[in-house]
Amino acid sequence: MVITQPKKKLLPFILLFLFCISVIIILLLLVSETTRLLTQQGTTFRSNHNNVPPFTFLIKVLTFNRLHSLSRCLRSLSSAHYGVAGDTRRIHLHIYIDHFPLPPQKDESVGDDNLKSAKEVLDFVDKFEWRFGDKLVHYRTGNAGLQGQWLEAWWPSSDHEFAFVVEDDLEVSPLYYEFLERVIHSYYYDANSYSPSIYGASLQRPRFVPGKHGNKLQVDPKTNVFLYQLVGTWGQLLFPKPWKEFRLWYDEHKSNGKKPFLDGMVTNGWYKKLGERIWTPWFIKFIHSRGYFNIYTNFQNECALSVSHRDAGVNYGKTAGPDSQLLNRSSISSGFLKLQPLSSLKWYDYCFSEVVPGRVVRNLNELGNILPSVQRGKTIVLVSLFAAEEMFIRNLLCHFEKLNTHNHIFIGPASELFSDLSRRGHPVIDADMFLDTLIKGKTYYTNSVKEAMGNAYVVKKCLELGYSTWVFSSNALLVDEGLLHSRMRSEHDFYIGESSGVLIVQSSSVTQKLWSNELLHSILSCSATKNQGLDFVHIVKEVVEREDKMIKTVETMSIEENTNANQSLGDGKPVVYWSREVDSNIIRTKLEKLNFWLIDDDLSCKAVVCYSSLR
Repeated sequence: MVITQPKKKLLPFILLFLFCISVIIILLLLVSETTRLLTQQGTTFRSNHNNVPPFTFLIKVLTFNRLHSLSRCLRSLSSAHYGVAGDTRRIHLHIYIDHFPLPPQKDESVGDDNLKSAKEVLDFVDKFEWRFGDKLVHYRTGNAGLQGQWLEAWWPSSDHEFAFVVEDDLEVSPLYYEFLERVIHSYYYDANSYSPSIYGASLQRPRFVPGKHGNKLQVDPKTNVFLYQLVGTWGQLLFPKPWKEFRLWYDEHKSNGKKPFLDGMVTNGWYKKLGERIWTPWFIKFIHSRGYFNIYTNFQNECALSVSHRDAGVNYGKTAGPDSQLLNRSSISSGFLKLQPLSSLKWYDYCFSEVVPGRVVRNLNELGNILPSVQRGKTIVLVSLFAAEEMFIRNLLCHFEKLNTHNHIFIGPASELFSDLSRRGHPVIDADMFLDTLIKGKTYYTNSVKEAMGNAYVVKKCLELGYSTWVFSSNALLVDEGLLHSRMRSEHDFYIGESSGVLIVQSSSVTQKLWSNELLHSILSCSATKNQGLDFVHIVKEVVEREDKMIKTVETMSIEENTNANQSLGDGKPVVYWSREVDSNIIRTKLEKLNFWLIDDDLSCKAVVCYSSLR
């Protein structure tokens, strides 16, 4: 009976203890679930158009001393429709005010004018009200210039943060954010229309082709959206990951003393004239090396969602006036925000030549569908990726571009190089999947057997469609297509370079019959009995000679370890090749000395070569 009183005193403490334990358990469960969801969101946040996580939208306004321009720009941004994002204050305004350059000698009049101008800009910005999110003002202590303003304006804090960069002489449409929000939903968060090749979206009217001798910038009037490699500095939305890549790439190249020269581009002239005052030549070269693209709009009557008034400054010595008409709701159709799937859009390179990414052949039907769009002059160039070194394939592509050879298709096993070629617009054949649909049973084959069988079936399909086929191994380089064409004669159905791995099969009824009845059977038979070291070109040569058909040797030149560095290839050799046993760096050095090494340290072409028409 004595202990009943202490029990009553302890009861509140026991209940409080149990309550605290319960709260801790609940909090731990909530933290665990939140962590799980965040982890899941970080890896699978791209699902569908209707399931978009909240994202941060940063407006980066770059200004200096143009108060009139800045006030016009900020008023237009403030008048835009931001919807729910604005109501929940997720649209943040960051204003970067560059400092005036200090004169080399003391000049009080210049200094007073600069101080007065800066004070007017700062007073205006301080009083400017922004009700859609945070307002941040960064007033520099030194002159950064246009390049510094752009490059230092943003480092993404997450994959869900986007920057819309605006120079102060810009004016935006009230509809601009509605469109950009839909772009982010459709082409960034929707897994069905997402591509790692897209770095953002420009709101300016497309009007410029940077590649010399490029095609006229002409888009179907019915097309509201397309993709184009060129950055648009008059209202550019930037996606986080590509911008981070660029900044790191820029730092690496700048620290190594490299310059953003890209032959064949008008931007070379810009950089020679303005140097580090501008940033676009750096970004243009980066985009070229990565094979990335930008989303553009196409509205009628020279309308756009952002307009540059081209006020006097770094880019213009004197004011040139607006470049286009500002789009408003009365000038758009009801389908303004109904964006097409990415697969339906047109893609264009720096020459404004169409690029078709994602062409992967996995079976014979797909091959038959894609070859007609690849062929030029009823000829297909088939390049093997088996045992291929990436730098030699990249160099080969630069030669194709230089020669205006766009009728190539690659065949090989799936790899990073294989995927990247497809992403950049080069058609590829997945050899493993392709052969699995043709050969019954799951027999293991070496790469040389896969290469021989894959080549055999592709040549057969080409002949059925009436196309000649040029088969190249990865250790051969076409340096003069015209010369090779001129050496061919109708009386020869086959041209063979046995050492170089080059085979040319002319389209004719004779070759089609021979290939279907004899050659394909012989190659498949050899594949079944000899599952290593199979030489595709050698088998073709043996069968052709046994059938007593006309055959001629392809004139080639070998690059050997002891090749004279001063040797000229102007002696009628349209193809060069090398042994895979020779060190690749030695081959690279030889090609460099012969002016046949056309790529830079990024493994991208040193030049952009444009032709007015590809067909």
